[in-house]
Amino acid sequence: MNPESDITLWSTSHQAEAIRNRDITSRELLEAMIARIEQVDPELNAVITREFDSARQAADEADSQLERGVNRGPLHGIPITIKDALEVKGMRSTGGATELHNNVPAKDADVVKAVRQAGAIVIGKTNLPRWSGDIQAYNDMFGTTNNPWNKDRVPGGSSGGAAAAVATGMSSFEIGTDIGGSIRFPASFCGVFGHKPSWGIVGSRGYIDHVQGGMAEADVNVHGPIARSAEDLELLLKLMIRQDGPLVTRLQPAKALSEMRVAVWLEHDFCKLDNEVLTVIQAAVNELEKSGIQVDRDAQPNIDPAEALALGLQLVGAAMLQSHSEQQLQETDIGHHAWLEADLKRQSLRSEWSMFFENHDAIIMPVSFVPPFEHVHGGDFSTRTLVCNGEQRPYADLVSWTILTGMAYLPASVPPIGLGESGLPISFQVVGPYGADLTTIRLAGHISQLMGGYQAPGIVK
Repeated sequence: MNPESDITLWSTSHQAEAIRNRDITSRELLEAMIARIEQVDPELNAVITREFDSARQAADEADSQLERGVNRGPLHGIPITIKDALEVKGMRSTGGATELHNNVPAKDADVVKAVRQAGAIVIGKTNLPRWSGDIQAYNDMFGTTNNPWNKDRVPGGSSGGAAAAVATGMSSFEIGTDIGGSIRFPASFCGVFGHKPSWGIVGSRGYIDHVQGGMAEADVNVHGPIARSAEDLELLLKLMIRQDGPLVTRLQPAKALSEMRVAVWLEHDFCKLDNEVLTVIQAAVNELEKSGIQVDRDAQPNIDPAEALALGLQLVGAAMLQSHSEQQLQETDIGHHAWLEADLKRQSLRSEWSMFFENHDAIIMPVSFVPPFEHVHGGDFSTRTLVCNGEQRPYADLVSWTILTGMAYLPASVPPIGLGESGLPISFQVVGPYGADLTTIRLAGHISQLMGGYQAPGIVK
């Protein structure tokens, strides 16, 4: 389907402008989204909590406000779903864990509050793995979410339900969380845009990653937008920027495309790519170079990726300790002194990244070493395997490229760049220096435009 012929598939910016101009109403857009949910979600199982009646009341009020000359903000009357790892006031919010099956928060997560204040209407919650701890989206309460391009494949995780909802027009946009790739994998696997912000620039209070979750902000973890256009990523990121507290920072201005120097790092023995993935990525890089952007295929930061990955896994594991079982704690709790030593090594790596970005404005790196894979629920990260170029590889290799950038607090944008030979979306992450979020978003948008932009999955008829 041509996205421009269906209002549910328009970008958020387009939808919001149409509502402001009274070309469509908030209620019309909401009803179209509800119809889409009823049409495709029986096959996808992405929207696991629904609050349509209250959403209808809110949409009618949004339309009435515009008639009275009241505009609540750039998202006035926009219906959205929210990943179930984020607290939503008055709405069941579980983190995918049975222990919280009846949990109804008394306040919104920081990012939910921000988009609601800008006029968005929350209509439901989307599926995820337990405590957001997998590259799939399934749990004991709500079952399995399928990829909108092929229901036998995963949508990515942990924000899998979120990306599937955006890809199919069941939500205008979504807010993902990312500690090891949980925005980047779903965006890549579902064929939408995603942005992992520089760590700390967006408030992350209200994240449910353990029974007492929501009060504190975890190391490495970030909250960021998932959308159908790069323009939306920029709009939403600016709305989500932290307004107060010790971590407040300013985004760097976006670098002009004509002045950009872009490195490409795709090949390394520590995590080789499946040929299908490599083919799609290289095609996009070739088009980028043809567009006049300066591309450097030989540059990479002065770091040992295997050592950096091991350090990153240590830091990410420490950040996720509160969701671990007692046995897992015995195996992974590194202690405070060890964490301080690891953090010191991280600062050294961040310095290496900073020096690299003195000569480059961005670097293109893989997200996943394989295309969207078949559902695999048996075993765990340490025992599962995936097939890559005809060989069995450890499931844990999935996070090799995403951990490298996440543990260093760097921004990363994922654009839709096309389909592999299997007919499934494949993408990469556009990574930049700390605070250069607008540059990575603009570059991701340019690359996607070169490759045809967002496409609606075939399930959307």
